[in-house]
Amino acid sequence: MKLIRIFNRSIRDSFKSIFRNFSLSVASISCTVITLILVSLAILATENVTNMTEKIEHDLTMVVFVDSKASTEELKNIENELKAINNIDTITFRSKDEIKNNMSSENEAFKNIMDSWNEDENPLQSTYILKVKNIKEIKETAATIKNIDKVTLVKYGETMVDKMINTFDIIKKCCWVIVLALVLVTIFLITNTIKITIFSRRNEIGIMRLVGTSNSVIKLPYLFEGLLLGAFGSLIPILITIFGYTYFYEAMGGVIFSNLVELTKPSSIIFTTSLALFIIGAVVGMFASLRAVRKYLKI
Repeated sequence: MKLIRIFNRSIRDSFKSIFRNFSLSVASISCTVITLILVSLAILATENVTNMTEKIEHDLTMVVFVDSKASTEELKNIENELKAINNIDTITFRSKDEIKNNMSSENEAFKNIMDSWNEDENPLQSTYILKVKNIKEIKETAATIKNIDKVTLVKYGETMVDKMINTFDIIKKCCWVIVLALVLVTIFLITNTIKITIFSRRNEIGIMRLVGTSNSVIKLPYLFEGLLLGAFGSLIPILITIFGYTYFYEAMGGVIFSNLVELTKPSSIIFTTSLALFIIGAVVGMFASLRAVRKYLKI
């Protein structure tokens, strides 16, 4: 019961402190709102870049061209060797006759030329269309495939893929650095607010210590105060995240510039981002309060 009373009193005192130092509290909450909005933007950007990277990884195909004179047995051996490579996810075989028929059906000029070919005269190459598990290992995978007997060429858009992987990695790292920096700014702002509050109540705290109040009882209201400031500061960014991102997604039609760059659906991102903002606000507020209490009260 004593513990419950202490918690109830601490929560009550934290609310009183917030309203007693209303201008400072508003300033702290306002700064928290601004930084958490930026944190939200950084998280949303990171999630969308990650989603784009995963989509590219899923859709990327590697085309393996086989010698046109390869026998059925040699084609089977190539397929078995491809299956033995760990990074290969799916394998689709297209025979040179199938490729010939597809080309003939799509273009009348090709049809006139190709219809005169018999099976031995077909110069086209059979192909294996592959999807990989890890796009970052695609270069090593391609090098392994090139060494397979009767494989003449491996294509996957090497230059473009390498540039996209490097660009997306840099963007993701920059976004997470921004998130970390903004969290540190939020800690700094709330810490300073709590410091001023503590300084204005130093006489009250001194009396509490003189009458034997324990350090934990003195600290507790400030921890709750920091938690509340952070939690209140996260509410507006959460609303902006939910309604703002949903509006942006619908206005853009779910894509940026073209269908090649799809946005992450709101249902998959806004609630986890909102939860992250609330947790960041509350935890950062508590941490900032604890830091201020320890450093400036020396208790």
